[in-house]
Amino acid sequence: MNQLTKTDSNQVKTDVAQFLTFQAADETFAIEILDVKEIIEIESITRVPMMPAFIAGIINLRGRVVPVVDLSKRLGRHSSEVTKKSCIVLVEIDHEDDSQTIGMMVDEVNEILEIDESHTQPAPDFGTDLRTDFIRAMGRVDEKFMILLDVNHVLSIEDMNALSTLKNEKVATPEE
Repeated sequence: MNQLTKTDSNQVKTDVAQFLTFQAADETFAIEILDVKEIIEIESITRVPMMPAFIAGIINLRGRVVPVVDLSKRLGRHSSEVTKKSCIVLVEIDHEDDSQTIGMMVDEVNEILEIDESHTQPAPDFGTDLRTDFIRAMGRVDEKFMILLDVNHVLSIEDMNALSTLKNEKVATPEE
């Protein structure tokens, strides 16, 4: 039985959220569609010295510096190999009393799914030594589970502090 909520024009949707699904580290993950600002092609990422290994670098997004996280590497896997299907999912995350745009480099964007809240379960409890704060929930799609990421926790506060110096910098554009 398909666990996705399918609606027609006569049904009322309740407790259903839409999620963008994508591949990273040979696994399928999802984030709530409301967290997605934009999806862009990977053109050029500028490496920044002395940044954490999971920071792929920065991009120039309409004159603004946007840090890009290699999501595969951030999740403790191998570095992503950039292919024709690779892209950057731009999300806005909350940090202190402000928000910051972050790019998440993923291997491939799949589709948008509607998942009913009744088909989600809390992140598993692995004990106090393992981090699960970046998992919003586990979503059941057909008979498989998919990790629904919490974009505000994919990066820890310490990681955000490392990025805060990049936030207000401006990239020189050709017109300047």
